[in-house]
Amino acid sequence: MTNLKELDLSRCSKITDAGVRHLTTIPSLEKLWIPETGVTADGVILLTSLTNLSLLDLGGLPVSDSALCNLKVLRKLQHLDIWGSEVSNKGASHLKWFLKLSSLNLAWTKVTMFPGLPSLACLNMSNCTIHSIFEGEGQQALLTKLILSGATIKDVSEAFLHLETSSLSHLDLSNSSLNSFCFLPYMRMISDLDLSGTSAGDESVEHIAFVGQNLRHLNLSRTKLSSAGLGTLAGFVPNLETLLLSYTAIDDSAIPFMSIMPLLKYINMSGTNIRGISNEMDSDPNCISSLSGLTSLEHLERLDLEETRIKDSALAPLPSFRKLSHLFLRSGSLADTTLHQLSSITSLVTLGIRDGVLTNTGIDVFNPPPPMKILDLRGCWLMTEDALLSFQQRHPQIEVRHDLLSIALVKRLSVSSPLSQATPWTKLYKNKKGGSSTSPLRSIRDGFLDQRLKYTNEELLAMRFDSTSISRDNVVQIPHELANDG
Repeated sequence: MTNLKELDLSRCSKITDAGVRHLTTIPSLEKLWIPETGVTADGVILLTSLTNLSLLDLGGLPVSDSALCNLKVLRKLQHLDIWGSEVSNKGASHLKWFLKLSSLNLAWTKVTMFPGLPSLACLNMSNCTIHSIFEGEGQQALLTKLILSGATIKDVSEAFLHLETSSLSHLDLSNSSLNSFCFLPYMRMISDLDLSGTSAGDESVEHIAFVGQNLRHLNLSRTKLSSAGLGTLAGFVPNLETLLLSYTAIDDSAIPFMSIMPLLKYINMSGTNIRGISNEMDSDPNCISSLSGLTSLEHLERLDLEETRIKDSALAPLPSFRKLSHLFLRSGSLADTTLHQLSSITSLVTLGIRDGVLTNTGIDVFNPPPPMKILDLRGCWLMTEDALLSFQQRHPQIEVRHDLLSIALVKRLSVSSPLSQATPWTKLYKNKKGGSSTSPLRSIRDGFLDQRLKYTNEELLAMRFDSTSISRDNVVQIPHELANDG
């Protein structure tokens, strides 16, 4: 293969140093991926003869300081990935010889700092312990993307001391040890900021606001942000398109603040205190859905409301969202009424209604919007396999996801395999003594039926008949055991 330019052997664990020797006879190679293979540091050194390489992925390999030093002869290298290697600061000092390097992945290594590389644009030091990203000597790198997810940062002022931020547009600090964000005002060109899983809270909002003018994507999931903090930020992010707030303390009072972010396309409020009502008296038939506050967002395409306490009655405004194409719900308070209301969202492509009390009647009368491609009903245990298969036959263009359909697929695979041959399933579930373990089909089905055994036949019938009439009045009749009001 004398003209081969790209070769991807990622995660081929049986590829060893002996295989690398064959690769060295192909001088035309420009891009090579061998992460998580059986190649050792000695095998990495063999790659020095491939002088035309511009991309080299050695992720997960035991690359040593010495091996990295040998690779400095690869002067055309633009992308180098050595995550999880044994490289330390000593080996990283040799990176200064890679004059064209624009992308570098040092995640999960012992590197705490290395020389500045003027050509470097993208740097990943996730899960590293960082003292100062760059040494003070040499020309500073004009980074556009910096990923420090899960990093332990000793001193924030030291860590960013020699970092040129004039062109930094993407900053990922998710799950890092940072508890101060006072450096953000010096990074005003940031358009994509990820602070998820950090200690950021309402007191950090003023720092985020300084970079808000250029922000397009903001991830504050699993932080200490509250509705009040979002209110402080709202007026400073006029160009925000993605707002991720899952598993924060926000409630329905945060929704009006989102309405003044006119370009929002994606909002994630999963796992929050959102209830979908504008006052505490959710039993009041005249209560207004808080989601109506989002109707002014003309560009909204995706809305995630999984693991909230939202009910059928709160979904009434959604059909007026003209561009909404992806909607995700997960609540024990959603019944057949939900399907009926959401069928009016004309642009819906993906709909998830998980863990609801939807019944066969609900899906039988459901008329999906023409663009729909995916319907996720996992956890809706009152439905039967026959009803789901019937819906699939009527709407073959829609992928239906449900526990029972997964079981049906396993059954079909088992039936189609000759009984005299060991199928992949039977091979997989053999125990060490040679006997068969519990059937995966049986275990899944038993776990599924356990949910129904909580109730008597009379209770199950009552739940089914309560849901057959598509009326909002039925919502309050959902059994208390199924409610997700916690």
